[in-house]
Amino acid sequence: MAPISITDPDDPRIAAYRDVRERDLVGREGRFVAEGKVVLNVLFAARRFEVESVLILDRRLPGMAGTLAAKPADVPLYVADQATMDAIAGFHIHRGILAIGRKPARQAPDAMLAALPRDALVVALVGIANHDNVGAIFRNAAALGADAVLLDAASCDPLYRKAIRVSVGAALKVPYAVLPDAGAMFDQLVAAGFAQLAMTPRNAEDLANVVPGGRQAIYLGAEGPGLPDDLMARMRRVRIDMEADFDSLNVAAASAIALHRLRRLGRN
Repeated sequence: MAPISITDPDDPRIAAYRDVRERDLVGREGRFVAEGKVVLNVLFAARRFEVESVLILDRRLPGMAGTLAAKPADVPLYVADQATMDAIAGFHIHRGILAIGRKPARQAPDAMLAALPRDALVVALVGIANHDNVGAIFRNAAALGADAVLLDAASCDPLYRKAIRVSVGAALKVPYAVLPDAGAMFDQLVAAGFAQLAMTPRNAEDLANVVPGGRQAIYLGAEGPGLPDDLMARMRRVRIDMEADFDSLNVAAASAIALHRLRRLGRN
């Protein structure tokens, strides 16, 4: 499909891109925004989500040939100059590479877990509302071979624009499911045969003692409050060994260390 020039920021064909920052806060009626060349590469390659359209800054178009070659042929490609792009987005958007995807129906957690390998590694997020942390955790999950991510309803939507961008597209690649709360998450993982590990710096054994293998889930809580005590009482508590005068890491950094320790080496 040939590029379609957009010269009017009020053109109804690009309505989904309008006022990007503000609409991130109120939702996009089942849509999400993917931003940047690397993210679009993942979006087109993974084919996990329907792509509705692409909007590219005109001067970026020559360098996007390889990426756009992977775009579904029936997806419209809109092109705008800098002034029009800025007016559409509501701020100066220097990357100038956007796409609109459509969120599918939420995947049932039990079906997702049942389909995972017998030695699956799952990341479980409880109350992690920071977009940067959720995006970074998804990036770590993709890089270190986690099979899926579970989130409670209090955690950030991984398809929030900034979370996708920070994840460098991993949020579009790693399977995930959302559960109402940590208790429902725990029960689902028990039913699916997972050993469950709670990351905490207090009253916990060294993570190095854990032998990777079988079905394992590693829980991460929000920085500060951490995981609820009643939840941790139901599972094995583990910590990352560190200097005696400092007891915590950023949750995304902690996830990288934990996933590296529990990584399934040699698995196809």
